[in-house]
Amino acid sequence: MTLFPARSLRMRLANWTLTIGAALFVSGIAFIIATARRAPAAAATKAANPSIQPRRVADVRQIMSAITLPTVDVIYKSVSSVTTVTGVVETEPRTDEEWARVAANAAALAESGNLLLTEERRLDDGDWVKMTRDMIRAAEGALKATREKNKDALLDAGSVINETCDDCHAKYRRQ
Repeated sequence: MTLFPARSLRMRLANWTLTIGAALFVSGIAFIIATARRAPAAAATKAANPSIQPRRVADVRQIMSAITLPTVDVIYKSVSSVTTVTGVVETEPRTDEEWARVAANAAALAESGNLLLTEERRLDDGDWVKMTRDMIRAAEGALKATREKNKDALLDAGSVINETCDDCHAKYRRQ
């Protein structure tokens, strides 16, 4: 006869809980290891299929003239104040369609930066990458301003974009 039957039950329950916990922990680790081993194989298969790999069509100058400059121009011209003889003329997006147009151009500007970062177009892995990422972040700022329909933030983002362009062009001269 056991003097402490409740204690014995608690001990068995604690042992059982410990065993189940350990089994779940080990199986979780095994799952992580099995998943990690499959991920590189899937990436290698994807990279090995040339039919789905993007191929370079445009060079840096073409991307700049066909995508980057036209999109920047839309962003720059979207918010302005011009003093004329008759007074101040304020320009800003007013309709959803106008905001959407500026947003699409901000997104295209950011994507043009991604194109400039591809291995075939990258001029170096230092300043070129840093300056291009700065431009992408500035374009994302413009995109955020369009989502918020905030003309002041859009104007500020345009100034930052201009600075990133000037910095880059000071080092990588236009030819």
